Amino acid sequence: MTDRIFLGGGGEDYGTAQELSLEYANRHGLIAGATGTGKTVTLQILAEGFSNAGVPVILSDVKGDLSGLAKSGSPAQKLHEAFTSRAQKIGFDSYSYHDTPVTFWDPYGQQGHPLRTTVAEMGPLLLSRLLELSEAQEGILNIAFRLSDEEGLPLLDLKDLQSLLVWIGENRAELSLRYGNVSPASIGAIQRRLLVLENQGGAQLFGEPALDLADLMRCDANGRGMVNILAADKLMAAPGLYATFLLWLLSELFEELPEVGDPDKPKLVFFFDEAHLLFDDAPKALVDKVEQVARLIRSKGVGVYFITQHPADIPEDILGQLGNRIQHALRAFTARDRKNLKLAAETYRENPRFSTEDAIREVGVGEAVTSMLQKKGVPGVVERTLIRPPSSQLGPITAEERKAILAASDMAGKYDKPLDRHSAHEILAQRAEAAAKAAEQAEEQAEVAANPMAREFNAARRYSGGRVSRSSARSYGKPKDSFGSALQEAVIKELKGTTGRRIVRGILGGLFKGR
Repeated sequence: MTDRIFLGGGGEDYGTAQELSLEYANRHGLIAGATGTGKTVTLQILAEGFSNAGVPVILSDVKGDLSGLAKSGSPAQKLHEAFTSRAQKIGFDSYSYHDTPVTFWDPYGQQGHPLRTTVAEMGPLLLSRLLELSEAQEGILNIAFRLSDEEGLPLLDLKDLQSLLVWIGENRAELSLRYGNVSPASIGAIQRRLLVLENQGGAQLFGEPALDLADLMRCDANGRGMVNILAADKLMAAPGLYATFLLWLLSELFEELPEVGDPDKPKLVFFFDEAHLLFDDAPKALVDKVEQVARLIRSKGVGVYFITQHPADIPEDILGQLGNRIQHALRAFTARDRKNLKLAAETYRENPRFSTEDAIREVGVGEAVTSMLQKKGVPGVVERTLIRPPSSQLGPITAEERKAILAASDMAGKYDKPLDRHSAHEILAQRAEAAAKAAEQAEEQAEVAANPMAREFNAARRYSGGRVSRSSARSYGKPKDSFGSALQEAVIKELKGTTGRRIVRGILGGLFKGR
């Protein structure tokens, strides 16, 4: 293991070899470039380099190509001659083929070990972003989380949140006095957004057993960092869900990990692919949170690398914190493209040998314009760089190979079976049942007071397991043709039905509170 990761460089028309210093690897980074210019391969060689240095990695596999990290490259692969030729050209004498230790994760549990969180851990801010709620609707969600704490109602999965929203709707008059207006329309809008989330498969992301962050920070028996690959091809069908889930993961690392100052190498490196999805139409509060996390998480030994097509996709305050940069080719077909290209070039420390703007436009596939942090964290002079070839397989592994890796994984069986603990849904159901029983007992007591013969019927009914109908008891001492009697029977019948139970919960639900 060394204290640097070799990226490439060397060769005619290129500058000195480019290396990423592990000492400054937690100062974050950017991998940018148009589609098809080599960003995925760059991500692959960085993951290999960090793993070889004993640094665990988290990355999302949007296209399915990165599963090849789990398998060694070979002379039989298609680009073997091109790889060995490039290695010689850039002076990469130690180039060889080898695999990388990999753990596959999948929120849907299909291409990897299930990866879940709870609704409570996601929190109201991220959940509001995920559901695309308005300010008023977000206020209702904040009330729900407050009530969850005050009433001892754990929010673990989506049905817990749905049940709590129903309870809030039934008690909105009382709650409006405490927390402000609780609008039925806002509650209904949240419920509909939750239904959309369920239809997208989001219900599988919430529940237990929830992810233990320590399982993302493991090394293999040889001391190589584990590369945690999140299968994101299906997750990308819901871009908001993808971005929010990765942001939750990043915020959990920020909140849970201890301060370590400036370590010799990162404790963990997090790659955020398709980073523009995180900031598209994001509210300012969320962007501010990302900026705060990016600014402070490096002191916890975590490096964050954003992968996107253009640096302009990243807010300026966050872009300024990304010290290590690998810029693949950008195309300038429109006036806006040319303006963005010029702005991207201006963020680099100039090299007198060439124009940075021209270089970004002209580099080919597998080439890049790079700038790495040097001694004392000073940005290095920009260089044109030939990116080194990967040691692991280029392209995805087969489904059978993935299954074999999953079966042999240390995580096999730990997260596979979902748990359904006693939480808000079950607690509120018990309260409703208790309220319904109380209402039925009150009904029986009222009948006894109005008709003493009903006492004998109720005893007979309990003795017979309910086979004696209540109407037979009402025939004793009651004129059948009484309009008031008929109305009373209709009301009692309705109270015994589903609608009646809803009314009872609305009236008596507040009597059955407590942790």
